[in-house]
Amino acid sequence: MKLPIEFVEKMEGLMGDEFNSYLESYKKPRFYGLRVNTLKISVEEFLKIAPFHLEPVPWTKDGFYYQEGDNPGRHPYYYAGLYYIQEPSAMLPGAVIGVKPGDKVLDLCAAPGGKTVQMATQMQGQGLLVANDINSERVKALVKNVELAGVRNAIVLNETPNKLAVNFENYFDKIMVDAPCSGEGMFRKDEDAIKSWEKYKCEKCCTMQWDILQKVDTMLKPGGIILYSTCTFSPEEDELMIERFMDEHKGNYELVEIPKAGGIEGGRTHWSKGGYDFGKAARLWPHRLNGEGHFAALLRKKDSEENTSSHADSLYKSADKSQAAKINDIRDVKEYNSQLGEFLENNTNLSLEGYLFQKGVNLYHLPVECPDLSGLKVAKFGWYLGESGNKGFIPSHSFAVSMNIRELKNITNFRSDSREVNSYLKGETLMVSGEKGYTGVCVDDFPLGWAKQTGDMLKNLYPKGWRKMS
Repeated sequence: MKLPIEFVEKMEGLMGDEFNSYLESYKKPRFYGLRVNTLKISVEEFLKIAPFHLEPVPWTKDGFYYQEGDNPGRHPYYYAGLYYIQEPSAMLPGAVIGVKPGDKVLDLCAAPGGKTVQMATQMQGQGLLVANDINSERVKALVKNVELAGVRNAIVLNETPNKLAVNFENYFDKIMVDAPCSGEGMFRKDEDAIKSWEKYKCEKCCTMQWDILQKVDTMLKPGGIILYSTCTFSPEEDELMIERFMDEHKGNYELVEIPKAGGIEGGRTHWSKGGYDFGKAARLWPHRLNGEGHFAALLRKKDSEENTSSHADSLYKSADKSQAAKINDIRDVKEYNSQLGEFLENNTNLSLEGYLFQKGVNLYHLPVECPDLSGLKVAKFGWYLGESGNKGFIPSHSFAVSMNIRELKNITNFRSDSREVNSYLKGETLMVSGEKGYTGVCVDDFPLGWAKQTGDMLKNLYPKGWRKMS
């Protein structure tokens, strides 16, 4: 690997006696990781069925190293959303931000969705998770990963922080800022990151990071938490960026201690110009632990006596409720949309509570009332259930993969090593007999998607864009 001379010279000046061991880390193989999706399966149960050789990642309870030859992205369990493939260092921010069920959470720079999904597992379907990314192409991957993971309480947006701040003043309990950065912690994982570094150097990234952080304070409630992270080693993008933010909001924020495990160190306080104790932050160095590298800082916004609930209420009052209804049971669903109600009754054991929304022919669900999204580009509006129209209710793929087997009445279950499950994932018709109607296709009791049983065969409804290529 040929590292940029400018980068090497900078790191030599920063690392001092550690420089040689740091540089040697680039000659070692990269580390591979996956994180168990506890929305669908417990860690204990996954370890019983996992076909891979796994070793625990020390800084998160649901993360594991796997061997390069395991290739988990091709296994049927990946298509069932049982895990998310993620670089081990990147698992730290979501593990320490402290998201709880019922929180209102923003993942500001969310694509492709690893930290979004990680926080969703901690919310367990309660509260509201807003995942945003400014890049419209990357948002497509974000939506797919949110749906594959079975997240039911997420809205995905494609906006600038400036526009979000207009709609979400003092709204969120937790905000994740996994900021765009120079990507120095990606060099060993992806040599294309070196080319990107030469194009988007530290100075340009600092400008983007500061523009993003400018609006974060506006959207965070008093007492709320910000988790700022990067995959770079540059002090200008890490300690000094947080220092600048804290100076801007003098006295309103305090650093919160991040637990150190598995070789994690504190931030470098001696790089600070203002005397902040960055030992409370976290640095993951590739020469000190098994990971590619990361920086994370946890900040708490101090409480204020000012009552901000009136504005939070106004977010709801200004939302478009013309096509929304609060539901408590199947009778409420039938009254709102009889086609959906009949489908739920005939095909599922699902008990929907919360709010139903209809936009055109599309039906959505959220556990909480929807905030004001006026003027914002919405890529995913809650849990997409399906379409209601002249042909009756047509369930979405998202509907299927967000359920568990106990919530499905009609099931076709395949083993993970069977020929049938691979045929289904490729979109092929299966010669399997059964009762006519919709059936949930599962692998080892975990839903993969829908099929339509004709009596003597399964008409495959697995979406084209999700299919296994070989």
